[in-house]
Amino acid sequence: MPVFTTLDFLRHGEPVGGKRYRGQTDDPLSEKGWAQMCAATAGERPWAAIVSSPLSRCAAFAEWLAGTTGLPMRIDERLAEVGFGAWEGRTAAELEQAEPNRVFEFKLDPLGRRPEGAEPLENFARRVAAAYEGILDEHRGEHVLVVSHAGVIRMVVSHVLGLPPERAYRINVGSAGLARIRVEHRGAKRFDTLQWLSKGG
Repeated sequence: MPVFTTLDFLRHGEPVGGKRYRGQTDDPLSEKGWAQMCAATAGERPWAAIVSSPLSRCAAFAEWLAGTTGLPMRIDERLAEVGFGAWEGRTAAELEQAEPNRVFEFKLDPLGRRPEGAEPLENFARRVAAAYEGILDEHRGEHVLVVSHAGVIRMVVSHVLGLPPERAYRINVGSAGLARIRVEHRGAKRFDTLQWLSKGG
């Protein structure tokens, strides 16, 4: 008989300071961000557990939701956003003014045109894939909410679809966007499918 595991990946809402290359800078959620995440998780809550990034824009909401629902919640360090090095905390407009076309070049070639000091893309892809596989192993047969970041969700989707990591930046994940991965296990084989529940804001 098949076993089904479902992982719902929720991106955090808008942090204080608005849209920028935040990376591992630990800004908290804004009031708007809290409202976005509350709206995304309203109604039916089918989860058996919650797993979260350690960064406060994810973890604070995950802890609140766990307290509200009584669900077990844990932190997985591997779910932290990619480190953006010299770009941390800067907006696209600021970067464009300082180096015209630099952000566009990064999107086209995220392997070769990474910001100075940024986490290597291959390392990021490996740690996110390890987190995904670990959550699947630990929660086989369950429905779990995973609270994380746009970069992490892009890498999970790339992993599931068999895309190279450098294609991940072509995937748009809005604030409080929600992606569902449903995994059908049959013995040693499995089939992972993707469904977008909400594109986010």
